[in-house]
Amino acid sequence: MFLMFCCGLAGFAQKNCQVNNNSFKAGEQLKYKIYYNWGALWMEAGEASFSTFLNSVYGRHVYHFVGSGATYPKYDWFYKVKDTYESYADTSNLRPLRFIRNVKEGGTYTFDDYVFNQNRNKVYTSSIRNKKQSKIDSISITKCTDDVMTAIFYARCLDFSKYKAKDTIPITFVLDGEVFPSYIRYLGKEIIKSDLLGNVRCIKFCPKLVEGTLFKGGEGMTVWVTDDENKMPVYVETPILVGTIKVKLSEYSGLRNKITSILPETKTAPLQKK
Repeated sequence: MFLMFCCGLAGFAQKNCQVNNNSFKAGEQLKYKIYYNWGALWMEAGEASFSTFLNSVYGRHVYHFVGSGATYPKYDWFYKVKDTYESYADTSNLRPLRFIRNVKEGGTYTFDDYVFNQNRNKVYTSSIRNKKQSKIDSISITKCTDDVMTAIFYARCLDFSKYKAKDTIPITFVLDGEVFPSYIRYLGKEIIKSDLLGNVRCIKFCPKLVEGTLFKGGEGMTVWVTDDENKMPVYVETPILVGTIKVKLSEYSGLRNKITSILPETKTAPLQKK
C-alpha cells in the first residue's frame, strides 16, 4: 500500500547516516484509513498500520518494525492488496539486520528475505516472484544502506530544522535486489486539518519513488508528519498507476512523546487507545 515511503533514483549517496532517535519507542502503534479516488468518486478502500516492538537478534537489542496494508474484501474484485513488511534494526544506530517483504498486489506475488551483514557491507537475499523457485544472491552495500521499512523510521528521526524548503536529504536503501540511492525533498511546514487531531502543524516532504506494480515513479507522493518530537505521519497523498490514494491517521497508541503540534483552538489530542 503506502508503505513504500522511500524509493529511489540514482545520483545521491549518504555520507553520514547517524541519527538520534527521540521520535518513537517500542510499543508504538499507528493505524490509517486508505481512500482511493478514481474519477470523481472517493472510496474508503482499506487500512494500514505500523507497529514497533522490542526484540533480540544475534544477541543485540533490536526494533522490530511491522507495516501492513490491505484492501477491504469488497474491493478485492477490482485490485486486491495484502502487504506485510518487517524489519529488524539495531536500537543503538537504526542499522538494519533483517528485512522481510510478503506482498500480494493484483495478480503479482513478491517475497523477500534479506539478511544484512553490516561488518562485511553485504546483504544476503532470498526472493520469490509469483511462486517461481527462490533466487539466492548477495548485494554489496554501504554502511548507510537501509531497507524500506527502516528508512521510514530513519526519516522520522531527521532534524528538519537543519534544512531549507526544497532541500534534498539522501536516503539509500536496498529493494528488489538492487541498491537505490534516493532522497527525501523537504517542503517546509504546513498546517493541515486532520480528521483525528484537528488543525495540526506538520512537516511536509516528498520521497522519491520507484515505479512498481502500484506506484508511479518520481516525487508525486507527499507526506505530512507532526511538527513535534514524534514526527508521527498524519496524512499521505499520492498518485498511483490508476487514480489517487489518500492515507489518513485514524488511531495511535504508545507514542514516545506528548503531541505538541495541535493548534490551541482544536483543544487537546484525543486519548491514545489503550
